[in-house]
Amino acid sequence: MNHASSAAVELRRVTKTFPGTPGSPVRAVDGIDLTIDPGEVVAFLGPNGAGKTTTLDMILGLTSPTAGTVRVFGAGARAAVCAGRVSAVLQTGGLLHDITVRETVRMIASTYAAHAPVDAVIDRAGLSALAGRRVSKCSGGEQQRLRFALALLPDPRLLILDEPTAGMDVVARHDFWDTMHADANAGRTVIFATHYLEEADAFADRIVLIAGGRIVADGPTAEIRARASGRTVIASLPPGRAAAGMDRLHGIEGVVEVTERAGRVCVIAADSDAVARLLLTELGGTGLEIATASLEQAFLALTGNGASSGKPGELASQGTSARPSGSATDNGSRPSGIRLDELSTDDAKELTR
Repeated sequence: MNHASSAAVELRRVTKTFPGTPGSPVRAVDGIDLTIDPGEVVAFLGPNGAGKTTTLDMILGLTSPTAGTVRVFGAGARAAVCAGRVSAVLQTGGLLHDITVRETVRMIASTYAAHAPVDAVIDRAGLSALAGRRVSKCSGGEQQRLRFALALLPDPRLLILDEPTAGMDVVARHDFWDTMHADANAGRTVIFATHYLEEADAFADRIVLIAGGRIVADGPTAEIRARASGRTVIASLPPGRAAAGMDRLHGIEGVVEVTERAGRVCVIAADSDAVARLLLTELGGTGLEIATASLEQAFLALTGNGASSGKPGELASQGTSARPSGSATDNGSRPSGIRLDELSTDDAKELTR
């Protein structure tokens, strides 16, 4: 599979509006500019109603932008789909329950002029042991893997996934993402929408955070975390020098907070390198630790989620500390951590307290 010479996805000033109340149309997507290169694994994050699904629908050619342009491998979105360059794995629909897994893959394969070998696709999706099982006897996670197999049939250059690991157990989820990264290393582009921050943190090379129809953050996971409240730098200072050291640290540009915890100085700052140099040289610090904010903090800070007056892109708070992630696991089929669509106003206030 060769790398494309042009961008895999290119959106320029894309806007999408829908009819609302008379005289007040709903603007689901508001002037998005986005370029995704071949081979990237990109997570779309955002609360319900943020515009991420509408954006993906336009990339799939399922709907057209009200204004702006959508190009997929240099062509129109619908043309790219018809040419077999793009496939999607959706959460529901599209499966006949009375036939087997192999029969399903063979039937869909027959609709393509050219397709990948059926048995190879079944094996790649981890379904070889289930090939003779009726779809109705497959679990939700197994049916999701079947949808993945169907998406692989045209050997697409771009895969778009909507909550791709819903219903999968821990082992199946990690096997799935191992496959995705192997495909990306071979040049396939992967875009997935998820409500699970932990999944995006673990498996995406890049995160696109959408709120209010706009992109409010776009970059590697560590960079997105750092935009929440900077990085946290912790070190021990020599006895009797903590107070003077803290005063010196307060003077560094970009420092948000300096505290002492259990005999160690904790600094939250935008420029962690400058803080670390000062601690290790001038202040004689030891036992240095540097950590980024959690992705949960970044999401809340960058979207203002749960705040009554926050605007997309405004920091909801500075120097926040997140409470422990939720522990709901759904018998091992869900990643642990917060779900954006389950976040209440009270949750947001607690996380940004």
